[in-house]
Amino acid sequence: MVIKGQAAKVKELVQQAIDEKIRVQDILSNGLIAGMGYVGERFKKNEVYVPEVLIAARAMKAGMELLKPLLVKADIQPLGIVVVGTVKGDLHDIGKNLVSMMLEGAGFKVVDIGIDVPPEKFVAAAKESKAGLVALSALLTTTMVSMKAVIDEFKKSGLNVKTMIGGAPVTQSYADEIGANGYAPDAASAVDKAKQLLGL
Repeated sequence: MVIKGQAAKVKELVQQAIDEKIRVQDILSNGLIAGMGYVGERFKKNEVYVPEVLIAARAMKAGMELLKPLLVKADIQPLGIVVVGTVKGDLHDIGKNLVSMMLEGAGFKVVDIGIDVPPEKFVAAAKESKAGLVALSALLTTTMVSMKAVIDEFKKSGLNVKTMIGGAPVTQSYADEIGANGYAPDAASAVDKAKQLLGL
């Protein structure tokens, strides 16, 4: 149902699974994460597009609302914590939102700090949330330079945090040039790259 993006049905099935005392971890891993993973794979192969991914993510979120309190109670830890934001000067958020949804769908805790984010705010958010990874987004060639400013700020801060960049004009060679730890060409690949950077 996650794959088809049927939010109401997902909610109903998650509730049913909870009532049947199925382990929360199983509902999350075998139901919601597996469904979103399948959508991610199809997205990578261009078999589905952004609207389908957004609808599937919304359906997954509906199920997550019921699971969140139970996950907290069961003390189930996320795969990792990722701070996500669009760099200073850039107001685009569709790519960032898509990456956030895909990461959540894979079991990460995402701290979304929004758009037009200055370097210091990325560092502060990473420090506060104890994130292991920071994902930067830019959609304009003119704002790509802000990514370097964020990475420089992290180097200055001495925080041991990995950085990953993405967005339409961004390339692997630009990531290498500014010292980012990773680059992802699309939202589905961002999940793979995040796991790789965090050694999962």
